[in-house]
Amino acid sequence: MTGVLSIDALTVRIPVGRGAVVHAVTELSLELAAGTVTALVGESGCGKSMVAGAALGALPREAVATGSVRLALGDRVVDVLAGEESFRGRHIALVPQSPSTHFTPVRTIGAQLAETIAALGTTHRPADLVDRAGLCPTALELYPHELSGGMAQRAAVAAALAGDPAVIVADEPTSGLDRGRTDQIGRLLRECADDGAAVLLITHDLGHLLRAGIADTLAIMYASRLMETGPAAEVLADPRHDYTRDLLAALPERGLRPLPHPPRALTNLSEICPYAGAPTTLVRQGQRMIRRARC
Repeated sequence: MTGVLSIDALTVRIPVGRGAVVHAVTELSLELAAGTVTALVGESGCGKSMVAGAALGALPREAVATGSVRLALGDRVVDVLAGEESFRGRHIALVPQSPSTHFTPVRTIGAQLAETIAALGTTHRPADLVDRAGLCPTALELYPHELSGGMAQRAAVAAALAGDPAVIVADEPTSGLDRGRTDQIGRLLRECADDGAAVLLITHDLGHLLRAGIADTLAIMYASRLMETGPAAEVLADPRHDYTRDLLAALPERGLRPLPHPPRALTNLSEICPYAGAPTTLVRQGQRMIRRARC
């Protein structure tokens, strides 16, 4: 185990009644190293947020998970899926997609940050956290509904930093933000990684990653599976899987060509991949992992 957070052959299945099963994640493996940003990219509904739930030990109660999610903490390793101990906030923190609803609406941001610090047992001050997140001290006196979308996301990052976490999971943190705010949040997450955290950035915004260059590793996900993984700059410059090429070609700056295959429903998902026309497996090509048809 070399990463701060190691996800190995993670498979998540969710029964939904009458024999139907959602194939939320299938045999997914990722290593998150300290000081790096790993971007998990794919269309809505492909299973990205379920990976976040597994990393946080917060899968739905009815979910059945196999494989492993392990968190390295100094000289010990925590089995996240086993729920061995409470690690959320202190060791792994979440930056949610909708921070305005994540905060309690009837208390100020400052009061909620102070409560978070006390619960996690750190010595931070709310003013220091908002300053680190790029907010003015006056934001501490505001209620969640008084924050703009960008301010709310930065407040969520401030809350995530309260426990000095080894891992930060940012689940679609730029959803609904304009380009300037998106870039600002991206830079902030990059700074968190540069300060030593392992950041898992879950997003569907490949354009932002192209523009900002904040990710070290890029993992492309489709229909519960990883299609391609490797150094971000290499994957963006020279995509080797058809799906990665199609995603990039769909960007306005790359031609705005429609994807040839629509997003797939994950209920009772077939083993046949439309991009290979056969059951597939990941194979290694140098530093890259590419999904190919099984021989």
